[in-house]
Amino acid sequence: MKIAVCQLNVLQGDRERNLLNAEQKIDEAVANGAEVVVLPEMWLSGYDFDHLSRHIEPLEGETSIFLSRKAKEHQIWLIGGSFTANRGDGVYNTNLSFSPSGELINTYSKMHLIGLMNEDQYLSGGLDSPLFDLGTHRASTVICYDIRFPELMRHYAVENASILFVPAQWPIQREEHWKILLRARAIENQFFVVGANVSGRNENDVFNGHSMIINPLGEIIAEAGSEPTILYATIDLDSVSSVRERMPVLKDRKPELYKI
Repeated sequence: MKIAVCQLNVLQGDRERNLLNAEQKIDEAVANGAEVVVLPEMWLSGYDFDHLSRHIEPLEGETSIFLSRKAKEHQIWLIGGSFTANRGDGVYNTNLSFSPSGELINTYSKMHLIGLMNEDQYLSGGLDSPLFDLGTHRASTVICYDIRFPELMRHYAVENASILFVPAQWPIQREEHWKILLRARAIENQFFVVGANVSGRNENDVFNGHSMIINPLGEIIAEAGSEPTILYATIDLDSVSSVRERMPVLKDRKPELYKI
């Protein structure tokens, strides 16, 4: 399975240019043989909270229609990063993912909102942690700050996820945390981790990219630099089961003893 991570330079508040950029990168990734294409967090608007009302959409709105169309057009799995979605009871930082038929197969809203970027002042935190089928394998998604909370990833691993997608807008001052946390989540849960970060800057933060694709042993099999790019890797999701058999970490857990 060939994965492409679109590391975009997101222009804060400029929906038109961001949409065009994303579409061009999706098309380019497919032209290079990608079967799974991953977009970063808040790729359509950035953290443009001062003008949030311009960017809020219903789940089935323009962004969903665009992502579904691109998935169906190219017959790819499309992990649609995230956008600000009105889910009826609040506005959420939400990921939508689509199958090669254009069907919506996963909806995940970011659980952990980061106060350092004022996200908690504008958005509601998600409450659900669904898994979805990526062909014959189970897959899961978290968003950015979520990866600092290992209990969520362990839930996915126990539910037999083989891969974790992590759309993000991770700033340069915590770049080493990004790299270490992604590898740690892969090692401790023995699944593939795909981190899709942005590059560029807004008025508050610099984003240094370094999107990564990591195998179940925690080895980096592909890593981007700091510039906008498409990161590619071919992975074998069947290898997850053999890694877990050789080192049966999940079987050796003792959750009844953990006081959390």
